[in-house]
Amino acid sequence: VDMITGRIVKAEALLRWVHPEQGNIGPSSFIPIAEETGAIHEIGNLVFKEAVQHLKQWRRDYDPDFQVSINKSPVQFMKESHEHEDLVGYLDKLGLDGDGLVIEITEGVVMKMTSTINDKLLRLREAGVQVAIDDFGTGYSSLAYLKRFDIDYLKLDRSFVSNLESDTSDMVLSEAIVVMAHKLGFKVIAEGVETRAQHRILAQIGCDYAQGFLFSKAVPAAEFELLLQENNQVCMVGAAG
Repeated sequence: VDMITGRIVKAEALLRWVHPEQGNIGPSSFIPIAEETGAIHEIGNLVFKEAVQHLKQWRRDYDPDFQVSINKSPVQFMKESHEHEDLVGYLDKLGLDGDGLVIEITEGVVMKMTSTINDKLLRLREAGVQVAIDDFGTGYSSLAYLKRFDIDYLKLDRSFVSNLESDTSDMVLSEAIVVMAHKLGFKVIAEGVETRAQHRILAQIGCDYAQGFLFSKAVPAAEFELLLQENNQVCMVGAAG
């Protein structure tokens, strides 16, 4: 959600395993197994194709600049393959510009950046795909790495956001990250925003975007479309007023 306009401008594609007995199982339970077995590559391709098909519809129906972000496992980057060329080719096939897609990587991927990973990122960047550093502030990112690589967004980790109201040091650190990011030309997305007080503080320190339960829990695509419709109507009323 754009902190200034209140408009929904991006979505993060999240994966759930719909188990017949246990219901929805979060990725932390099955992604490590998928990485160990190599199934992560097939799963990753499935997520990509599903996400960009929805992206095409949402860009057509709601906002031509709408973006969807997809998490990429380090294992997917380290495999020697032409997978990233295939992703770009699929975007072309759907008639989508690369700037509709954001690839989210962790600080660990940045710190372990090899020529293979860097080459794949560069090919995506050349196609217009943007890059976000996920869970920023929890790892050991070097500022030199942030300056070296072409990054578009830093995602402020929820561990900072959750303590904004009670911990002055977390607020100071969050503000410092926002200022640093802006100086480097990055936008900042706050994760795990759950209260209006957190939203107000983030707006005060200049954060660009926010996501979290304050706006919506993770929902299937059909429910998300209803959110987009409602948000569009509210923003139109606000603009008219």
